[in-house]
Amino acid sequence: MLLPIVVGLVAGSLTAAFSALLVAKALGASVATQLSLAPKSVTTPIAMGIAERIGGLPSLTAVLVIMTGILGAVAGRYLFNALGVRDPAIRGFATGVTAHGIGTARAFQESEQAGAFSALAMGMNGLLTALLLPVLLPLFS
Repeated sequence: MLLPIVVGLVAGSLTAAFSALLVAKALGASVATQLSLAPKSVTTPIAMGIAERIGGLPSLTAVLVIMTGILGAVAGRYLFNALGVRDPAIRGFATGVTAHGIGTARAFQESEQAGAFSALAMGMNGLLTALLLPVLLPLFS
């Protein structure tokens, strides 16, 4: 499962960060707000550190991370069902990449396998985002 995990992780991580930047920019958000949104799909302590490093507002990032996690935990199950995604590994991994700790807690309620894949994705996404976002962000501007 190495290839699907790596592809899913990279695609999910980059999509989460850069789609948030694009939407915020299109809506006229300040640069500080845009940079605060970029790490919203990783767990709070990592996201706050990333936001501080790239010029965002760590306290705003913390709120956005928590909101993202709650939204993912609440809506994820319905979205997966609507899309016909049944595999607990896929559901868990997608939840971990997008909804971090709060979503992982919800994934464990579905099954141990979903929770395990969610925890794996959450950790890997935190690491990947912390490494790539500061490097790729200047290319985006």
